[in-house]
Amino acid sequence: MLPTESLLADFLILDQSIHGRRLVYLDNAATTQKPMSVLLTSRHYYEAINSNIHRGTHQLARAATESFENARKTVATYLNAASTDEVIFTSGTTAGINLVSNILALSGRLRAGDEILISALEHHSNIVPWQMLCERTGSVLKIIPCDDHGVLDQEAFSKILSSRTKVMALTWISNAFGTVNPVIEMTRAAKEMGALVLIDAAQSAAHLPTDVQALGADFLVFSGHKLYAPTGIGVLWGRAEILNDLPPFLGGGEMIKEVTFEKTTYNGLPFKYEAGTPNIEGAIALAAAIEYVNGIGVGAIHAHEMELIRSAAEGLSSIKGIHLYGPADRSGSLSFSIEGLHHYDIGTLMDQMGVAVRTGHHCCQPLMARFGITGTVRASFALYNTAEDVAALIAATEKAAGMLR
Repeated sequence: MLPTESLLADFLILDQSIHGRRLVYLDNAATTQKPMSVLLTSRHYYEAINSNIHRGTHQLARAATESFENARKTVATYLNAASTDEVIFTSGTTAGINLVSNILALSGRLRAGDEILISALEHHSNIVPWQMLCERTGSVLKIIPCDDHGVLDQEAFSKILSSRTKVMALTWISNAFGTVNPVIEMTRAAKEMGALVLIDAAQSAAHLPTDVQALGADFLVFSGHKLYAPTGIGVLWGRAEILNDLPPFLGGGEMIKEVTFEKTTYNGLPFKYEAGTPNIEGAIALAAAIEYVNGIGVGAIHAHEMELIRSAAEGLSSIKGIHLYGPADRSGSLSFSIEGLHHYDIGTLMDQMGVAVRTGHHCCQPLMARFGITGTVRASFALYNTAEDVAALIAATEKAAGMLR
């Protein structure tokens, strides 16, 4: 287990009471809390070097530019990218997926009858952009089904995958059930069919080591706010040779080399996809968050969280009428329902006991429909959670269930 007592001192927001109870924050799949080092980094940017970047000649502009581009290097190292040029700053996972789907539409690579493959476990952000792309191109959306444990059916996947598959977009870890998908093996199979592959790492970037070169995909996206950084910053990693071959999406400043009224020539990577003033502070703070995580170790964080999740699953299983979703080796999140009780009512009562969980469909309505439910209660874990938090989760769930029966 991690030295959580000392780590908790880095997260001032957790040192408070909710409805007279100690705050137990178990909504980390929605957003993580930010350590003091990240907050101080954000404050330092605005207090000391706030300026627009890249073209300014004055000292503040140079300092901001250096910090911003150093942040890109930090992200590239975290992902083991081949080049910093492959790191595109976005506003988050959703923006990254939409960017890719739009430049593929503009590229003319997809035609009527081509197929786009996603899974039954996807967040709406990895469903809707591909539906929109299908509407624009006449392509067909295909779904990899999951079994009753929320695990993708690999036999069905092998049958659906074909030479018609032009894109596969797959979540690494399900935000709803915590299922960890075999993304390396599935990426390899899709690439053998000539498909482009995008990995949604929104839920995995904070829990698992991410090596994009070993992964073998063409694109990977994640959000900073699920990795102890602020909201409004994210990353699209893309293989350079593919991004170079695809058209730009947004037009404006930074993404150009030369503009005349007759013709515009576009900038190279990564600036080709970073039109306008970026979230400078967010990128710098994201780098600080990554450095914080690196100081602890992603492997150590993952082992700590897995121990907590296993303990929580074991304790919750003893509650009458409870149903746990996802496989036993789930990561990040633990979702459950209690027979005859509404998830919203359970979550509301747990909040009164100081335990913060997420209730609802978790932006996974098709997955909820697959299991015949409208939603679940989801407890999701981070590096600062403790065995005491798990005990509080179990006690609050049991008490809420008793009050509602």
